[in-house]
Amino acid sequence: MTMDYGTVPGIGKPLSRLVQGTASLPFADEAGSLALLDAVFGHGCRTFDTAHGYGGGDAERIFGNWLASRGVRAEVVILGKGAHPYDGRDRVTPEDITADLHESLQRLQVDSIDLYLLHRDNPSVPVGPIVEVLNAHQRAGKITAFGGSNWAAARLAEANAYAAAHGLLPFTVSSPNYSLAVQVKPPWAGCLSISGPAGEPERAWYIKEKMPIIPWSSLAGGFFSGRFRRDNLASFDAYLDKLCVESYGSEENFRRLDRAAALGAHDGLAVPQIALAYIISQPLDVFALVGCRTGEEFAENVAALGRQLSPAELAWLELRSNERPW
Repeated sequence: MTMDYGTVPGIGKPLSRLVQGTASLPFADEAGSLALLDAVFGHGCRTFDTAHGYGGGDAERIFGNWLASRGVRAEVVILGKGAHPYDGRDRVTPEDITADLHESLQRLQVDSIDLYLLHRDNPSVPVGPIVEVLNAHQRAGKITAFGGSNWAAARLAEANAYAAAHGLLPFTVSSPNYSLAVQVKPPWAGCLSISGPAGEPERAWYIKEKMPIIPWSSLAGGFFSGRFRRDNLASFDAYLDKLCVESYGSEENFRRLDRAAALGAHDGLAVPQIALAYIISQPLDVFALVGCRTGEEFAENVAALGRQLSPAELAWLELRSNERPW
């Protein structure tokens, strides 16, 4: 299976269905980071996710060095994010959006970011000034299209209604949490998930609106990696591992993992490949965000793109059916 591609309104380049994140780049090893980006690019990835806050700016700096040194800017879709809260202060304001965007452009060594997402929302802030400032940056050529990460469907609808009423460009994409595993609790305040039964209304809205989604943590923060078992959850010390345990370490999720393992064994696929196929097989326009640490991991994810799960398989993985689908 080779990489699959799709489109997002307003962006003239194809987006790879797998989006490689840069939050987990080995920042202390820039040569290793560049080699990882080379390997992922070699497997067909043309869309890379970064953010103003990742690594205190190191993710953008290293990714910008890679773009400049490899001469691939014209082929790559940059997904950038800003307006993340810092030091407990909500920063979804025109001033903070502008400051983050300008600093990101400098770090990335580019004149424009293809797809710019607001990393968080602040529902107490009116949508009008937000839509206005994003349109201003689009008209200035600093961003091509924009959307929201961790924005509720109702807020996206409100923003786009404002845009329509004022002759402005709307939000064209969203990046919520979405995976086969259902969060026991959000890993961070303000993180919105469309997973599980509770996420059905949000998923239905995206289908109705035909809005592409770029789900973060599509493999549940490593829950489907094989490292997490019922009997070892108390043994993890690393921050992100402990966060995964707190967010996903429920018996229901282990039952989903067990079923993914059984289906994978039947198909000759690894558990992460089944978990990714679950996301790609949804009736949504999905570009799955992954944080692969090696080129081999990314190649395995590319192979999963060819596995379209049936409705019966999806229902079984989701625990909605106890009838094994083979």
